[in-house]
Amino acid sequence: MTDTIKNTIENFDYGFVFTPADFPVDQRKQATVNRILNNMVVSGQIRKISKGRFYKPKMTEFGELPPNNYQLVKDLLEKNGKIIGYLTGYTAFNELGLTTQVPFALQIGVINEKKAIKRKFYRINFIKQQNKITKENIYLLQLLDCLRFFKNIPDSMPDETCRRLLLLLKELKKEQREEIKKLSLKYTPQATALLGAMLETLNLKENTTEMLNTLNPQTFYKLGISENILFNQKKWNIK
Repeated sequence: MTDTIKNTIENFDYGFVFTPADFPVDQRKQATVNRILNNMVVSGQIRKISKGRFYKPKMTEFGELPPNNYQLVKDLLEKNGKIIGYLTGYTAFNELGLTTQVPFALQIGVINEKKAIKRKFYRINFIKQQNKITKENIYLLQLLDCLRFFKNIPDSMPDETCRRLLLLLKELKKEQREEIKKLSLKYTPQATALLGAMLETLNLKENTTEMLNTLNPQTFYKLGISENILFNQKKWNIK
C-alpha cells in the first residue's frame, strides 16, 4: 500500500492539497492511509496543513513554495460538488489589482457564520454573505465586497481604488450589471451607494432608482474620493 500511495503522490502537482480519500485504496483502509501519510510528513517527503490534509512541497532557489490560497481552503469553498464559500477580502483585493500586498490572512464569504480558524501559516476568517453563492456570481460578490470594505484595502489611495473599480465595473456585461445591482440590495448601505454612484458615473442613464430608494437619506459615507472622479457623490451621500 505504501508504494501505491507514493506513486499516486508522484503524479500530484506540487502544492495540490490531498486527503486519504484521494488514493485508490479501499475506504475501509483510510486509517492505514492516514498513518502512512503522517509517516511521510515526519520523514519530510510531504507537508501537512491540517488534520487529514497534505501536499507535496516544491523547492525553489528562494525556498519552499506553499500551496496557493485556493488549495489551502478548497474544502471550505466546495462540498459534494456544491459551492459553499468563495475567497474574498485581501485575496480579492490583490487579484483584482486594488493592492499589491500579499494576503497575510484569508477571508471566505459564506452563507452561515463560522468562527475563525488557523490553517498552516494563515488565519482564516469567515464573512457572512446574505446572497446565495453560485459559481456565476462569485466575481460580482467579490466586487461588492471591495465596495463594502473600500476603506480597508491596504496600501491604496481612495482615488486610485475608485478608478480601478470603475474600470472593472465598466467591463461587466449588461446582464452582469443588472445582477450586481440586485445583489447589492443585500449589502451594506455603503456598498450600495458606492455601486450606484459608480454605475451612474459610467452611464448617466443607468437605472439605479431601486438602489437609491433603499438608502437612508440621513446617512453619509466618508470615503475621501475626489469629485472629479466620482461626480455624483452628493446624490449618494458620499463624502
